[in-house]
Amino acid sequence: MDLNDEVLKTIIFSDFMRKLALVHAACRYLCYIIHQRQRLKRKRVPHIPTQSTIERQKVRDELMSRLRNSKKCYDVIRMGPQAFQGLCDILQRDGDLQDTQRATVEEQVGKFLHMLAHNQTTRTMSFFFCRSSETISRHFHNVLRSIIMLEDQFLQQPDGTQVPLEILQSSRFNPYFKDCIGALDGTHVRVKVSNEDAPRYRGSKGYTTQNVLAACSFDLKFTYVLPGWEGTASDSRIIKSALTRNDNLKIPQGKYYLVDAGYMNRSRLIAPYRGVRYHLKEYSVRPPENAKELFNLRHTSLRTAIERAFGVLKKRFPIIASTTEPNYCVDTQNEIILACCILHNYLMGVDPDESLIAEVNEDVLHSHRERVAPTPREDDEDARQ
Repeated sequence: MDLNDEVLKTIIFSDFMRKLALVHAACRYLCYIIHQRQRLKRKRVPHIPTQSTIERQKVRDELMSRLRNSKKCYDVIRMGPQAFQGLCDILQRDGDLQDTQRATVEEQVGKFLHMLAHNQTTRTMSFFFCRSSETISRHFHNVLRSIIMLEDQFLQQPDGTQVPLEILQSSRFNPYFKDCIGALDGTHVRVKVSNEDAPRYRGSKGYTTQNVLAACSFDLKFTYVLPGWEGTASDSRIIKSALTRNDNLKIPQGKYYLVDAGYMNRSRLIAPYRGVRYHLKEYSVRPPENAKELFNLRHTSLRTAIERAFGVLKKRFPIIASTTEPNYCVDTQNEIILACCILHNYLMGVDPDESLIAEVNEDVLHSHRERVAPTPREDDEDARQ
């Protein structure tokens, strides 16, 4: 009797499970049919824009038309119409940037460049382009990612096989600096960090900054950029990291970069003589009187390339020159700095803006006040060795 009961229970359970499986299959099939009917219905009924949608699109179309065809293009996005269209083409081809359902590549890039060139917030751009802040932010990060993808194309380190033309064609520098491949220095950029991390980023300026190391060639193009270091980090600590990290600063054998007196002399980093006149303005009044002063004069004449490159970069893209707290986290700010350097190199090749370069050259000359070259800072690790 017990055995028959067990067999009966097994038969009933098996029958129940079979019916349950059939019910599940029927439900899945029904869901599939409903989904297909809804999809076909959406295809048959096109989106009909409202009057307000049409008006907002007219505003955007007018803005982009004026941007492409107006002389004010330089004021709005820091480049001319041809350079702008060329950049859009490159980002589509090499940066995988595509039109969205309702925004062209040109609109996305135009908004991004305007935000860099005027340090605008997503809220302000949302007002002028009649789009939500979320859409503006999404487009900003789409373009940012695409520009970062161009790093290998526009940030190229020299291999040292050729003497820079600025040295080769000058009797002042050739052959004395024929093995020099560029200039290297750091600059501070305002950064937004948590209250907990703030002390590490707050240096002599009184507000939080990050210390950005960069190298450039003598045509003012950046060849290496390392953002992200705390504002209190010493130059020697940053340069050691740059030389040893995976994406390191590469200095070919027998070549060197010029650095200021804040760095210690190394085999591949050449600093000026210390305790000797160094800055350009000092020699405009009294010419060099000995070999060390002559070396320092020619050294600073070449090394100011990095100061001029930073100057052009920050005047062109005030988003990294502003002393107000940025609207982005540290990681995004690092990407913005890198993107600005990539755009700077692109523009130096196709649309350099000679008036801006001349303005920066004048600023650099006047900034070199009369003083002897300083010794390394006391907090510099190499200076204590």
